[in-house]
Amino acid sequence: MKEYDIIVIGAGAGTKLVTPPSQIGKRVAVFEKETPGGTCLNRGCIPSKMVIYPSELLRLKQESERFGIQYPNQPNFDVDGIFKRVNQTVKADSDSIPIAYDKNPNINYYPKKVLFKGPKIITDGNEDYTAKHIFIVTGTRPNLPEIPGLKDTPFWTSREALSPDRFPKSLIIIGAGFISLELGAAYQAYGAKVTGLTRGEVLKHADGEIKEELNKNLPFPIHTNFQFSNIQFQNGMFQVTGKNKEGKNINFKAEKLLIATGIKPNTEDLKLEHTNVQCNRDGYIIVDESLQTGEPGVYAFGDVIGRYFFRHSANFEGEYLFDNLYSGKEKSPIKYPPMPEAIFTHPQIASVGKTEEELIEDNIPYYKGVNPYRSSATGMARLSESGFVKVLVSKKTEQVIGAHIIGEEAANLIHQIVMGMYLNAKLDDYLGMIYIHPAISEITRNAFRKVREQKLKERN
Repeated sequence: MKEYDIIVIGAGAGTKLVTPPSQIGKRVAVFEKETPGGTCLNRGCIPSKMVIYPSELLRLKQESERFGIQYPNQPNFDVDGIFKRVNQTVKADSDSIPIAYDKNPNINYYPKKVLFKGPKIITDGNEDYTAKHIFIVTGTRPNLPEIPGLKDTPFWTSREALSPDRFPKSLIIIGAGFISLELGAAYQAYGAKVTGLTRGEVLKHADGEIKEELNKNLPFPIHTNFQFSNIQFQNGMFQVTGKNKEGKNINFKAEKLLIATGIKPNTEDLKLEHTNVQCNRDGYIIVDESLQTGEPGVYAFGDVIGRYFFRHSANFEGEYLFDNLYSGKEKSPIKYPPMPEAIFTHPQIASVGKTEEELIEDNIPYYKGVNPYRSSATGMARLSESGFVKVLVSKKTEQVIGAHIIGEEAANLIHQIVMGMYLNAKLDDYLGMIYIHPAISEITRNAFRKVREQKLKERN
């Protein structure tokens, strides 16, 4: 049996427990059954943003028209070339990871699938391995809906949509969450006819006013409350049949079909039953306040524990584990700071903290300030027709407990509020600072001014 100080299962976010401990003398073995870098690098956040950014440039022609700027010709672009460049860049980055590990004498990289043979023993079928600390960072994969005929068709998941063999003229997307909104907006901008279908509503977990604004400005049509009957693939075309929310039978046809209906954890083939590691009913690994599983010395983090589904949250958890286990500092439970999220669709969306609906459900008193982009100097300059910043402030502490933004640069705008929440800033702190005029951040300031107005009105 090969013995190490650390075993990491999953070379995505798991890399946070590979190089850093190796640099302080720990012997590390890392196992990866697919391409190193995980979902984020290979088939998620990074390639999707590399695809999305050029698509935003293509929207400039349409958006320039309200300024009286006319482009006489359609832009020339090679969409297949864009996807080729993205995938070449991602592959080069992924290929560089094992090369870097091979140069480190304290790291052994194994491109193998492993499973648990015993409480702290894993096997690849030929050799067994053990370590003082084992980290499970196996992530998630697409969850496929139960729709008759689907599994007999060559449907896409986000993996195929980010590396198409050719760009389609038409695309149906089933699902209305992050992946659907991001890739659908990009494909639409590149010239595909995109149609969205979902059993529920668009972005169901978002703040209600964000959903309302998004539904007014969808980047492509999405049919909600759709009841699926059947999916077929014939003569190079997909056909999706079902009933719309009015109960009318309807069918949609397209060259490609993208399934974006959520995710499921990669845990069922790890043979966790050979250990004391426990999973919840959805298959996510249960961990304690220090991210340790029910098996002493075995930890899990990232998507596979089902807390947050972002690379930035997984990175935070990995860094916490390194500090907690190897830095020599006093051990402490993990404490998450405010966790922001963003959807790089069109319009862009960013959020942190509670939604207004959650505050109402939890009976938490709050002030609300909502300021449209157009109600600011930069909004006037940009002729903004939609978008707003919404802040929710505790009446008890006057600290922000939720913020939601929809519109240009939302993912950047949210960070000012995230920093304030992290530092326990109060309403007067946000209003006491000086904002550059006429920067886009004045939209945020104006939202806080709306909170102050509400506060003074209620007190008078």
